[in-house]
Amino acid sequence: MTDRVRNVVGIGIGPFNLGLAALVDDAPADVDAVFLEQEPEFNWHEGMLIEETTLEVPFLADLVTMADPSNPYSYLSYLHDRDRLYEFYFYEEFFIPRREYNDYCRWVADQLPSLAFDRRVTDVREEGGVFVVETVDPGTGERTSYAAENVVMGIGTQRHVPDQFEDVLGGDVFHSASYLHNRERCLEADSVTVVGSGQSAAEVVRDLLERQPDHDYGLDWITRSRGFFQMADGKLGHMVYTPDYIGYFYDLDRETKDELLGSQDLLYKGIDERTSARIYDALYRNSIGDADPDVGLLAATEVTDIESRESRGGYRMICRQCQEDERFLHDSEVVVLGTGYARSDPPFLAPLEDRLRRDGQGRLEITRDFRFVTDGLDGEIFVQNAELHTHGINAPDLGLGPYRNATIVNAVASEELYEPASADVFQSFAAGDFVADRGARRLSDAPRVGDED
Repeated sequence: MTDRVRNVVGIGIGPFNLGLAALVDDAPADVDAVFLEQEPEFNWHEGMLIEETTLEVPFLADLVTMADPSNPYSYLSYLHDRDRLYEFYFYEEFFIPRREYNDYCRWVADQLPSLAFDRRVTDVREEGGVFVVETVDPGTGERTSYAAENVVMGIGTQRHVPDQFEDVLGGDVFHSASYLHNRERCLEADSVTVVGSGQSAAEVVRDLLERQPDHDYGLDWITRSRGFFQMADGKLGHMVYTPDYIGYFYDLDRETKDELLGSQDLLYKGIDERTSARIYDALYRNSIGDADPDVGLLAATEVTDIESRESRGGYRMICRQCQEDERFLHDSEVVVLGTGYARSDPPFLAPLEDRLRRDGQGRLEITRDFRFVTDGLDGEIFVQNAELHTHGINAPDLGLGPYRNATIVNAVASEELYEPASADVFQSFAAGDFVADRGARRLSDAPRVGDED
């Protein structure tokens, strides 16, 4: 075991743990930390950095600003360093290009000495009251151990491919996360089908639709969702993206949480307004005059299987329109699976499994301040974007990352280095807050009818 015991080891370097490293680096007290990543460098969804795509959150939702506006690793500091501040000023946009967000994150990563790449974590165990994190270099096989009082798990989600499609994955059937690496193949194909209707699938469709007039492929878009729905958006609705709502959701009972999450898909899983509009506008432009766009859209339809057509080439998709219970076959040379992302328990936690508490559905129990509930561990295991079932829809939101990270830094340092203040928004979420603020009275405290003053 390594002799040096750090305050914290971070596992995974995505935007959330990168933001944590940035806050730690500029903290007003020393926090000894190292962050480990199996990839050789930082890249954020590089296969989906499609031209003209933007973040779905404002630029203020960078790595640090919402917790520490004066932090040197803010997006505005990046613009200043790149001599682009005036260019952004006249850009007059709140939502920045996704490619620039990735460049911004890489700019931050290049400055942080606490990041260690080419470190795939293979094992996390407790030894002598501290966590021991074992890693291997994927390229050389070199092994390194790190010891720490606490661990922060920020490994993100993995692309989800339904089991029945695994056998046909390859150059012509691939997940949308690899779209840019396979775009040229799509452009030269006779037909392309995109499966799924989330933001990633919509961005692929938008890109292919706008390029279609210069190429000769048919384009189909199939989803099992009830429609190609736009994400619920609006200033009043945005007030749920706050620390206050996290606290409100966390205090609800488990059954209510699960029921509420099931009704909130379009708050974070739909298509953003710009992408939806551009898809429709491209469809409209391509249909002017006698044009007959080679495009098909079908909702409420599940692709139950995909088979290789070895003799003729391409693939045959077995589909079922769920509302009509109508089954049909659809052929396509290329299939893009916009089937989303999923989270699974990482195998490196196996040595600690009997110390981790789970709820009745097998989900890890998580405290209000983002720690696993454990039995008998001396240190803490904090989580990034693994608490949807306990903290609600803000778990994957980039804008709430700095709030969560400020909470984690304070816990690791055992002092309030950052103030993760509650948001000052116009909406109350809990009835008790409204009652206290507006001078209302709880029914149990109110006089009976006829007894009022």
